[in-house]
Amino acid sequence: MEPAGFSLGLVAALIASLSVLMVGGVDPLTVAGESPDRKHHKLEMDQAILSVYNELSEELVVSWLSDHCYHCKFQKLGNVSSKKRLGLQQKHPGNSSFTIDTKHAVMLQLNTSVEVCRVHESFGELGHYSLWVTKANWSNANGTVTCKTIIDKEPINSNLPILYAFLVYVGLVILVCLGQFVQGLSPVKNLLFRLSSRVEMERLINSELGSPIRVADSTGQSNLVPGRSAGSQRLRSLDTLRGLALVIMIFVNYGGGRYWFFKHESWNGLTIADLVFPWFVFIMGTSIALSLNAALQVNRSRWKLLAKVAWRTAALVLLGIFIINPNYCKGPLSWDTLRIPGVLQRLGLTYGVVAVLEILCGKGYPEGFALDNWWSPARDVLIYWPQWVFILLLECIWLCVTFLLPVPGCPRGYLGPGGIGDFGQFANCTGGAAGYIDRWVFGEDHIYQHPSCAILYKTTVPFDPENLLGLINSIVMAFLGLQAGKIFLIYKGQNKQIVLRFLFWSVLLGVISAILTKCSKDHGFIPVNKNLWSISYVTTLSCFAYILLLLIYSAVDIKKYWTGAPFYYPGMNSILVYVGHEVFEHYFPFKWKMLNDCSHGEHLAQNLVATTIWVIISYVLYKKKIFWKI
Repeated sequence: MEPAGFSLGLVAALIASLSVLMVGGVDPLTVAGESPDRKHHKLEMDQAILSVYNELSEELVVSWLSDHCYHCKFQKLGNVSSKKRLGLQQKHPGNSSFTIDTKHAVMLQLNTSVEVCRVHESFGELGHYSLWVTKANWSNANGTVTCKTIIDKEPINSNLPILYAFLVYVGLVILVCLGQFVQGLSPVKNLLFRLSSRVEMERLINSELGSPIRVADSTGQSNLVPGRSAGSQRLRSLDTLRGLALVIMIFVNYGGGRYWFFKHESWNGLTIADLVFPWFVFIMGTSIALSLNAALQVNRSRWKLLAKVAWRTAALVLLGIFIINPNYCKGPLSWDTLRIPGVLQRLGLTYGVVAVLEILCGKGYPEGFALDNWWSPARDVLIYWPQWVFILLLECIWLCVTFLLPVPGCPRGYLGPGGIGDFGQFANCTGGAAGYIDRWVFGEDHIYQHPSCAILYKTTVPFDPENLLGLINSIVMAFLGLQAGKIFLIYKGQNKQIVLRFLFWSVLLGVISAILTKCSKDHGFIPVNKNLWSISYVTTLSCFAYILLLLIYSAVDIKKYWTGAPFYYPGMNSILVYVGHEVFEHYFPFKWKMLNDCSHGEHLAQNLVATTIWVIISYVLYKKKIFWKI
């Protein structure tokens, strides 16, 4: 029986999330009383004001370059006029004010007819800064030019709302734990039993049917899945990890408080948002191994299993294309701009390939194979060698297409973002072969129009992060999750062996990632890249997934220190929650008009409230035993 206090804790979490509204609201500033230009700048999130004062006799050109932009060209920020004569003796420095991005440190370049100086600076959100350009020796035409930055107004700490929200949720966890402890005390337990018995007796007396419709389980445990016997076991750790990935996915999809690290990385590298989709794919592969193994053990027809897989694949793809349509506001059948690739489409096709592979090569009782052979320690790989051959061939196809396919106007094997990246040489080559294939197969109007690289790298070519070529590595990711499922099956009941195998795979995949990336963000053979679903991205995220599954499996299923709540509940209803959060994203109570649209605090509160509501919905569905399976 689930502790009653937990449901109260979830409701409290929703209310507590609203408190973040009180701590993050900093109004965007319209500056007055500053320089003539500065008062016209209205600041938004992740922006600061920079006023440049020019005491030179020539006009300045100010350019900027983000540290996060790899091999990029400087971008012009604006001009600053030369020193102006006000009277016979007095001269006033020319000045201009600019809004500047604060997400990452930037390099400022100041030029006249030649480069004057460069300034490397990290600007804080809503801060006011002055940059003075002066000459040290006016009597000498070749005097040294100095560039000095001064803070006129201190920036705000935009990360405080995250700290407050974290403390609120930690407090709620403590309250829930205390509530469960109090419920476990004998006097409280006896009181609750007497009250529940009295309520049940009154219900029976007042019932027209005269008898209850449910019979309590004598073991005190309820079935986790409809149709399963009370004795069947389900790994809570899998649903917990799936739910964790889903909850983070909902939070970042809703905006993540508009923090840059809760959004997808511009190109190479990882943010929190880049972790969750691969984990979801990984756990899908693990679940395929366990569910199909159960079907094969009872000798289910493989043809019927193939038909069921085909149905599920088609259902997921159609849901992604027609239900979760980002252009639905233009009409239910806006064919001209309908996006064909997508998250559910990627999930459906990945599921279809990996499930068919397991149906054709899977074994009902793998734990009994090759126990006496010398290669027994590697039997979780060797007895499935046809699957591994297929996966390695798939990966060879990805490598060959990525690095050998000729793309018009682009170098072979190009993995960059295009735009101003690579110093602007390949502006229309975004994604290399992956982008070219999508534009050729689907057409530019039917893929994602606003890729994450567009803002930083100034790209103008559409690029879809769920691209067709990346499907290959998505299948590889699911297959590595399938491998985790086989470890569960082959070493059933041997918890130490399961943990050691998970550790082995995480180390192996980590070593492969280190070699491919040279332990760097941009300088490796194949950088970690979510947009391309590069092989290094798959091995890195699979390494993390094995470690995370090891920890959750140990805490939830072995030691039972944790029930998996609250992530367990959305993990049990993942498709319903994912589709629901996409369809109702723009409706109250998941979104409302904010008092200050330029406040990280209010956005964070709104996104936390929306995410918490979906956790509550999944909890209620779990208690009602409503599970939507495709």
